[in-house]
Formats: sequence, structure tokens, C-alpha cells
Amino acid sequence: MSGTVMRAWDALVSTPTLIALLVGGWLLYLVVLGTWIVLQKREPVATLSWLLGLALLPYLGFLIYHVFGPQKIRRNRLRRSRSRAAMHNAALAAEDGEAAELVRLAQATTGLPVTCSARVDLLVDGAAKYDALLADIAAARHHVHLEYYIYEPDATGTALRDALTARARAGVRVRLLMDFVGSGASRRFFAPLVEAGGEVAWFHPMRFGRIWKRPWTNLRTHRKIVVIDGRIGYTGGMNITDEQDERLRSDAYRDLHMRLTGKSVRVLQLVFAEDWAYATGRRDFLAEVEQQTPPADPGPVRTQILTSGPDSMWEAIHRAHVGAIHAARERVWMTTPYFVPGEAAMMALTSAALAGLDVRLLVPRVSDSRLVTLAARSYFGQLLVAGVKIYEYRSRMLHSKSLLVDDHIAIIGSANFDHRSFRLNFELSVLFDDPGVAGALARLIESEFAHAPRVHRGRRRPLLTARVPEALARLCSPLL
Repeated sequence: MSGTVMRAWDALVSTPTLIALLVGGWLLYLVVLGTWIVLQKREPVATLSWLLGLALLPYLGFLIYHVFGPQKIRRNRLRRSRSRAAMHNAALAAEDGEAAELVRLAQATTGLPVTCSARVDLLVDGAAKYDALLADIAAARHHVHLEYYIYEPDATGTALRDALTARARAGVRVRLLMDFVGSGASRRFFAPLVEAGGEVAWFHPMRFGRIWKRPWTNLRTHRKIVVIDGRIGYTGGMNITDEQDERLRSDAYRDLHMRLTGKSVRVLQLVFAEDWAYATGRRDFLAEVEQQTPPADPGPVRTQILTSGPDSMWEAIHRAHVGAIHAARERVWMTTPYFVPGEAAMMALTSAALAGLDVRLLVPRVSDSRLVTLAARSYFGQLLVAGVKIYEYRSRMLHSKSLLVDDHIAIIGSANFDHRSFRLNFELSVLFDDPGVAGALARLIESEFAHAPRVHRGRRRPLLTARVPEALARLCSPLL
């Protein structure tokens, strides 16, 4: 074998014309693709990393970039006057609340108004969420709209499918949108729902056979949305899977979801309608949805729906988090399963801690991704030196995503504190400017500290088993 390789190499070096063609092709490859990447005007470090990868891995590097490289989606968001007029009827003045500047930022980056909720229920763990959801679905009269990243064909998924099928048979319009990569359920699994009149759609299915188009493998909908009759909304961090029901698994994720009523549900309805229209290419359902979304009474809880994704350059949820941290006066408490912050987020957290604020970070001891766990720990040193208190939740996998600032600002939703959530995924979080919601979240996070030992600066960190793996994992941070 080695002799064959040597003969091939000798033949190559003895053919100057062939060498010149290969070198010329390689240089042309670098110039064309390098220009393409540079013109995207992304962070210099990320741009240089991709250029280096393309240079060291000719052609294979292009394939990797074609599939996983950064890309934006241009899609026509629904700016229908009737939908926006109906939604803005629910809007409040941004200047009325304590977080006026933050709310104006959210409005500018999402195009969605500040509204209100009549009631906000924090649902901790799957049993609370699934029981409430199934009960509300059973009482649905007009429509049930659902959007999920993960929908598994297990006991939890089957129970929800059967509940939706029963309502579809009763004449309720059921629309279920799932991420093609995240959801393990097959089309056959949903056959009973479709036969009963329900509609099922997939977000960014694989585009086999169209190699000239960049695939959407890396751009997923991570949103969790349910809207029932336009009156009740659910959103947060929980998917549809047995892994998030503590009654079925002792190691189920520790997670947080919300049940909303009031005018804010109209905005959730709009976000779902935009995603459904984008995924299916259909808009004929919009007039029907408007008619079936009743007006809601004003509620006391100031609410701002936050959306972000690769169809927007503003990274609205990222900006809301960083803006909220900068606006803090007393405390910043955060829970996230994946902590891979960018420079702006690290600056905000360390600045708050250095200024003497009570800054606390709650993460899982071991997440469901070893690489993310190592990358997260690579940031601990700088945070600890600045005075951030870090706690590692050990009872189960912590999956809740929340930010508490002072006594009135709370952000809860689907977005992790990492590059993927802030830039690649379609995410949805909710910003509350309300002492009641903030107080409930504070009590919940404080109760979690009992199961989360604090990380100290003097902890033992061996070179080969801790520091080196963490440093290497950090190099992958832009991709996590």
C-alpha cells in the first residue's frame, strides 16, 4: 500500500502542469469562497476561523460551511393590516412601566408591542404542564395551535396526539407544527390526527435533491407555543417527551413553563400564524384565525413577547438579556442549561458583579451535552473572579431558562444563554415587567439553590481532565 502511495506521489511531483493546476484551483477556491464569507460581515474571529478551515480542508471545508455555516433567512413576515391592527389594540404605552427603555428596545427589535396578561401561572416540571395542557385542550371549542421543537412518539406524545385527535373529530381546528430535525415522531404516528381532520406541518424539512440550495439543517425552530381558542397560551422550555415528566422518569428534566391568559395570547397567536404560514406557504387560514381570536380584557401583568431567529439581524432575545442585566440595580439571577456567552453577555455579567450587585448563575452539574458542559465551565474562572456566584444543580438535568432582574423584571422562555439560541434558532421568550411574576420566579430559583452546591474559586481543576478539555471546548463556542 505504501509503495502505491509513493508511486502516486512521484507521479504527481513529476508533473509540474498538474501541480500548477491544483495550486491554481486551490487559490481560486479560497478567493471565491473567502470573498463570499468576508462579505457577510460577521465577527472577525468567526470569519477568520471559517477562512482557516476552508484553507486547511479544501472542498471538505466548503461542504461543512455549506451545511453548518452561518446563514440568514429572508422571509416575508405577516404585516397584514387587520392582524396588526387587532394586535395593537392590545398594546400598552411602553413608557408606563419601570422597564420602559428595555421594552422600547424589545419593540424595536421584534416589531411586537408591549401588551398585558390577565394571569400568568408558572408551571414547574412536566406533570404540572401536561395536566393543565390536556385539560385546556379537552375544553377547546374553536382551534388548538401547537408548535414544538421536540415531539416524541412516547407515552406523553401519544396522550397529546389522542387528545388532539378527539378535539379534531369534534370539529375543532387543530394545527400542529414541529421541527423536522428535533421531533422524532413520524408522519405515520400522526395518521389518526390527520384522518380526524387535524393538520400537521414540519419546519425546515430536509431539501433532498436540491443541492444548489443551502440546507437548513442548522436553523431550527426551538419555540414551544400552544394557543387554545385565542384565549389561553402556553410557552416556555418544555417539549413533548417522557424525558420531561417526573411521573414517568426519575431523571426527568427540571424545567419551567407558563400558562398565560389575556391580551398577550393574541401576540402568541400572531407568532404561531407567521411560523405556520412560513412553513406551509398557506395564508388562507388567517381570516378564520382572526375571527376566532376573541378580544381579551386588560390584565395587570405587563408582558412583552420576544422573538428572534436567523430571519432577523437584531438578536432581540440576546439584546433583551444584555439590556436587562445592564439595567439591574440590585440583583441578576439566571438559570440556563447551556451557558456559552458571547463577549457582550460576559461584559454585562461581570460588570454587574464588579459593581457589587447580587449576580447568580444556576446551571446543571452535567448537561445532556458533555461539550457544552465543558465549554460553560471555561467561563467560570472570569465570572468567579468578578464576584458572580455560580451554582451547579445536581438533582436532575436543569432545563429551565430564566432571568430575574431586581424585583420586577423576569424573562422566561425557550432560549438558552448561548450562541445557538441567540443567533441560529427561532426562539420565543416572554419579558414580564411585574413584581408578582418576578417574585414567584425569585422564590422558585431560591428553592433550587438547596440542590445546587456553589462553585468556588479554589476548586481542584487538573490540567488534563479539566483545564485542557474546557479550553478546547471553548474553541467550539461559536458553533454551540
